[in-house]
Amino acid sequence: MLKMFKKLFRDNKGATAIEYGLIAALIAVAIISGVSAVGSKLSTSFDTVQTNLK
Repeated sequence: MLKMFKKLFRDNKGATAIEYGLIAALIAVAIISGVSAVGSKLSTSFDTVQTNLK
């Protein structure tokens, strides 16, 4: 029984998977916020062009 607990505490595969998941989530948040910022500026630019063409 003691060997099983020692083996369980030494196994870090789950921790590694969680770390990769957190990194992927942070990258996704950075991409989403970047695309939102660019999209907002692009929308403003298109509105300005549309207004000038009228």
